[in-house]
Amino acid sequence: MPGETKYKRRHLLRRKEIDELAQRITATFGCEVLTGTDNVEVAEVAGEHGQEFVLVDGVPVAIFIDGVPTLTVRGLLKFKATKAYVEVDMGAVPFVTKGADVMCPGIVTADPAIEVGGLVWVRDTKNKKPLAIGRALVKGTEMVRTNKGKAVKTLHYVGDELWQVGS
Repeated sequence: MPGETKYKRRHLLRRKEIDELAQRITATFGCEVLTGTDNVEVAEVAGEHGQEFVLVDGVPVAIFIDGVPTLTVRGLLKFKATKAYVEVDMGAVPFVTKGADVMCPGIVTADPAIEVGGLVWVRDTKNKKPLAIGRALVKGTEMVRTNKGKAVKTLHYVGDELWQVGS
């Protein structure tokens, strides 16, 4: 999105709301997020179809996917998640960063606790940097063992429209 991002229905969260939101994100991604000193807001981006963002000091660090708060790639860079990861080889990186779904043959390792339908994040094997957010199509243990088919449906990736909201 060129220029400055315009938000609508933007409001600050109370301490109790921040704590509840932080607990939900921590349960999924295994990282400490959002403190009482953070300036946390929920807002919609003008022009988006009801997509709600969680902003920390004006930066979108999470979105709601089917009502579930999920870290964005920028949020993963800030908070360093330890759970729900899918690690891909360097050959898969150019495809994932263009929005491609993650295929089983490109997966090096994955969190064995991943369940079908769960929200996951994709990282590269060399730098361990987040590349995308997606929904698991198979269990984490199967992602590593299987040599064909899709493992993750990509929902958000570096460089997409949501990434541009934070720039």
